[in-house]
Amino acid sequence: MRNNQMEDRLVETLRMVAPGTPFRQGLDNIVAARTGALIVVGDSPEVMEIVEGGFKVNIEFTPSRLYELAKMDGAIILSEDARRILYANAQLVPEPAIPSFETGIRHRSAERFAKQTGALVVSISQRRNIITIYRGTMKYVLEDINVVVAKANQAIQTLEKYKFVLERALNHLSALEFDDLVTVLDVAVVIQRTEMVSRIAAEIDKYISELGTEGRLINMQMKELVADVEEEGLMVIRDYAAPRVDVRAREIRDKVSAWSSEELLDLDSVGRVLGYGTDVNVLELNVSPRGYRLLRRIPRLPIPVIENVIKRFSNLQDILEATIDELDEVEGIGKARAKTIKEGLRRLREQILLDRPS
Repeated sequence: MRNNQMEDRLVETLRMVAPGTPFRQGLDNIVAARTGALIVVGDSPEVMEIVEGGFKVNIEFTPSRLYELAKMDGAIILSEDARRILYANAQLVPEPAIPSFETGIRHRSAERFAKQTGALVVSISQRRNIITIYRGTMKYVLEDINVVVAKANQAIQTLEKYKFVLERALNHLSALEFDDLVTVLDVAVVIQRTEMVSRIAAEIDKYISELGTEGRLINMQMKELVADVEEEGLMVIRDYAAPRVDVRAREIRDKVSAWSSEELLDLDSVGRVLGYGTDVNVLELNVSPRGYRLLRRIPRLPIPVIENVIKRFSNLQDILEATIDELDEVEGIGKARAKTIKEGLRRLREQILLDRPS
């Protein structure tokens, strides 16, 4: 399974067991009582085939019912949506040949069962009072809420710093675009830093999912910080992907997202994925933007109109030099919108010059 898919699956699982949910309330009750538990979420044929014994209850899920049934030694089987308790005091019999590095019987059974069925299995240690979740080959230990909050706040501070660096890189790129002095290096730096911001945000998203209702303020902070990052990154790729590259911007972004941290630090790799070849001096190559990103910053200018402008003028410099009458000839642009484009680009240039570090 690809890393991104595993991350998505982990976030989905964490939301299911997050504070504020009935499921988490039931788990916390079990932890407080120090009884331990083994809980399977799912009742597919693959799951039920390796469940033995126990007794059928088939009742609506409530935290107190989960807590009471956990006093027995066997496993508890919940429905796929965790809204019903189906079986209690059941025995899990996964293949013993499935490798497991767990030492306790309960955790070893949970890990093997999850690997064999792909189901979500929650194991609560009776002695250590630790909640461990397994799903497929994935394992995650839930931490104390205060610890998660501290980590999330630290990650938010890191995100703020990286976002500031990204904004400086974007402003620098914009200034170079107006002067037609962009190199592949300038573009690669922006794409690299955009991906770094996205990765930190993904890490924070895991914390938010684990915090549940306790993570609302952190979620608001994160959303504000990364509001336009994904779109800006896609616009940069659309601006600079080599003409011969027959791949959508989102596909290029997905390739970069799949890279390891070491690969992401190699700016030459960014140049190659944009289609600028393997030449040793590729980062020094001068390139011109098509104009997607800067035109997108002009208020009330729809993407179809931007597409028409770029189709007509090919690159940003031609758009900057175009007269109002020439812009008026583009489909979807009248005199008023042509003036808006000229005025919008002029204001952007002035603003970028003001924001440029001295």
